[in-house]
Amino acid sequence: MRFMLKASMSTEGGNRAVLNGTLASTIKSVMEDMKPEAAYFTAVDGKRTGFFIVNVNDASEIPGLAEPLFLTMDAHVEFYPVMSPQDMANAGPGIERAVKKYGRK
Repeated sequence: MRFMLKASMSTEGGNRAVLNGTLASTIKSVMEDMKPEAAYFTAVDGKRTGFFIVNVNDASEIPGLAEPLFLTMDAHVEFYPVMSPQDMANAGPGIERAVKKYGRK
């Protein structure tokens, strides 16, 4: 299943990585292990933040994705299930069943 992983570094953790010169190499190393389909970086609520699209085949994989971010950057990590356009197209029958059963008449 595809997830969007949001990782926001604490200011202290991010500053520490910037000041000791390890931010870029740490992010590169984490991404090599994570193997994201896509990655984007920005600031959210004043914190250095990365968004990563990752595939998770089993819930037991989640700690292996999150721990490197916790340990290296004191990051706050969140996972959101996401769908591709094809996934959304495939959801049609389930949506139709819900409309038939729960939709207003």
